[in-house]
Amino acid sequence: MSWFKRFLPRSAFSQTVLLIGSLLLVNQLVSYLSVAVYFIQPTYQQINQLIARQVNLLFVDGIDIGREHLSMVDALNAKVRDDSMEIYNLKQAREAGVDRAAYYSLLSAQMSEHLGGKAEVRIAQGQEFEIWIRPPQAPSVWIKVPLTGFNEFGLSPLTLYLMVIGALSVAGGWWFARKQNKPLKRLQKAAIAVSRGDYPAPLPPSGSTEIIEVTNAFNQMSRSMQQLEQDRALLMAGISHDLRTPLTRIRLASEMMVEEDEYLKEGIVHDIEDMDAIINQFIAYIRQDQEANREQAQINELLQGIAQAESNRDGEIVLALSECPEVPMQAVAVKRIISNLVENAFRYGNGWVRLSSSFDGRWVGFGVEDNGPGIPSDQIPKLFQPFTQGDSARGSVGSGLGLAIIKRIVDRHQGRVVLTNRPEGGLHAQVWLPLE
Repeated sequence: MSWFKRFLPRSAFSQTVLLIGSLLLVNQLVSYLSVAVYFIQPTYQQINQLIARQVNLLFVDGIDIGREHLSMVDALNAKVRDDSMEIYNLKQAREAGVDRAAYYSLLSAQMSEHLGGKAEVRIAQGQEFEIWIRPPQAPSVWIKVPLTGFNEFGLSPLTLYLMVIGALSVAGGWWFARKQNKPLKRLQKAAIAVSRGDYPAPLPPSGSTEIIEVTNAFNQMSRSMQQLEQDRALLMAGISHDLRTPLTRIRLASEMMVEEDEYLKEGIVHDIEDMDAIINQFIAYIRQDQEANREQAQINELLQGIAQAESNRDGEIVLALSECPEVPMQAVAVKRIISNLVENAFRYGNGWVRLSSSFDGRWVGFGVEDNGPGIPSDQIPKLFQPFTQGDSARGSVGSGLGLAIIKRIVDRHQGRVVLTNRPEGGLHAQVWLPLE
């Protein structure tokens, strides 16, 4: 049964259409059978009975084929009162197409009952209906009765009725399912936007009562999350502001220290700079890079700008750039990604950093590599979580927010970021941004 479920549609829209289509198919079959049993079959029975009476009239007085040396076919044709009825022998009947006619057991049984012996009835459908009868009084002949005005298109009103009803039912079911699923589709897009940190305007409640309740619950959740985000940003901004005041006083106090305490001064200044960098990371993390709109930008220009800005470091920066198109992005945010990755590469590597770019037709990517000790593979997925740092092999400097900030910015661009260990040693961070 599990294999059968795999072929069933999963979306509510497809399931609704499948349900309506299945019910419609059952309804069409029942309607067709009802019409066939209660309308078409009685009509055929009446026609069969009328033809049986005409055939009986041919044999009511007997057939005299000896005195005038007439054949059975000629004798019967001489008694035919209806010009539309034709009599053939077996050879003539085959040439006239009796073999192409379909045998009907029900009509044959009824005809046998009317004629008082075993009869055979066949029907040929061409430009007009042709009924072939082999009567029990003369099994060596075939009698053809064409039904004018009752050809194969005679059932077109029924067929047309079923087709119109089917088309209208499918169209109505499609419209109903689409109307029911439209609020769900809007709800899905809004949920994806909230997951990226965008808070859309409250969704209008529409659809069934259940969907309206879900929409109202989602609007309330979105407002609560937005308020929580604003409160968190305000709290972190206040803490950062309050921390910077004592840090500034400590820095001023360190500047007044005597030369004998120079070694203490350097340690204090270094600690102040680390604390200031951590505060900046906190602010960058909660800000979510919402300060800029997306614009077309060239990733190679950003990589070249970072490489030039970091050229005064003790180490080597290698550029391996490919031809790439412009990408819609928040240039300031993407530049922050590159700066954070380069900072990590210099911090944990051995003075060698490689910046690269690539394009695969749909995605524009850039990578940052170092030649440090790398990170155990089982710890790589955890690095994107806030306040998580890598293995002690690469040190434990900073607040653990750098990669979390990168992941957040990449997610807002609907991109992806992948960390892998280089076979030569070191870490390779690859970021992909969609072209559209």
